[in-house]
Amino acid sequence: MILCANPSAQVFSYQAEIEDAVLRVVRSDRYILGQEVNALEQEFAAYIGTTHAVGVANGTDALELALRSLDLKPGDEVITVSHTAVATVAAIEAAGAVPVLVDVDPDFYTLNPIQLTEVLSSRTRAVIVVHLYGQAADLDEIGAFCKQQNLILIEDCSQAHGAKWNDKRLGSIGHIGCFSCYPTKNLGAIGDAGLVTTSDANLAHKIRILREYGWQKRYISDIPGRNSRLDELQAAILRIKLRHLDDDNQNRRDLAAQYTSLLGEGARTPEIRQGAEHVFHLYVVRTAHRQALMAHLKSQDIYAGIHYPEAVHLQPAYKGRVRTARSMEVTERLAQEVLSLPIYPELGVDSVSQVAQTIKNFVASGAITY
Repeated sequence: MILCANPSAQVFSYQAEIEDAVLRVVRSDRYILGQEVNALEQEFAAYIGTTHAVGVANGTDALELALRSLDLKPGDEVITVSHTAVATVAAIEAAGAVPVLVDVDPDFYTLNPIQLTEVLSSRTRAVIVVHLYGQAADLDEIGAFCKQQNLILIEDCSQAHGAKWNDKRLGSIGHIGCFSCYPTKNLGAIGDAGLVTTSDANLAHKIRILREYGWQKRYISDIPGRNSRLDELQAAILRIKLRHLDDDNQNRRDLAAQYTSLLGEGARTPEIRQGAEHVFHLYVVRTAHRQALMAHLKSQDIYAGIHYPEAVHLQPAYKGRVRTARSMEVTERLAQEVLSLPIYPELGVDSVSQVAQTIKNFVASGAITY
């Protein structure tokens, strides 16, 4: 069986280190916001290239708390994409803001900066740029727009741990970077976890107190906050995995290169943006015959995924309720065509060859075309 993602394989890769780290926490006297969280925050900030990192309960909370640190007012708008995990949009609403959704570009599937001016309003406060599938959006264009319009730029790096844009780590370029450490992510916990990065000391301080009821002094809430604390066990595990992240990302790049080579020029394989260092959280191809290809792969015990099967603005919770750009053509087409092939550092070259050959054989049979 070849799975689309296999987080337990990574646990086994670093089993001894992880078990030692877990035992260290179990034998300690602090299980929430202790030494492991503090150490992870310092190590992650140094890795990303920011002066601060804040551990939180999950990636959705990372986005919500980042937005709440901006002191948004009712009716304030935040621009993001519709081709993303719904968590991006859910976090905007959880923070009390109004999501405004734009389309993605047709080559790299990230926020199309051309549409930003179209949806800009007097209520726009921030842009959340999603670095989808493992590579950067066009931060030069988007960053220039945000600077010109005096908007906060938040990077959703949940699929791009360790990726770079012009040799700078994602999460260090905007005002705030937000990371999910869900188990399948490039830097994944064994459970839920998240991180926020920034070099703005005031924002970092605000996010720290927001994650724990607005406390600066225990049991005294200076501002309305909530509970979004990262526990010591997950922090200890993430510290182990962070040490291996660059090597694991290189393994992903190697496997992706093998896929691209084996599938050939006829396949609609991922494109890499100039200036971006891709970390291939997902290896996403496109086909007009997705269901047939998925069914064939499954018949061979190969399990692909879909990221994502429905544009956020067309999902029941949001359809007819959120403002969008006039054209969402690319997003709506991608939802019908994208297919995520299995990829993770422990997958192995033989498994990639098997997946690629299975696809090529199916195409050669005349069953589908790319």
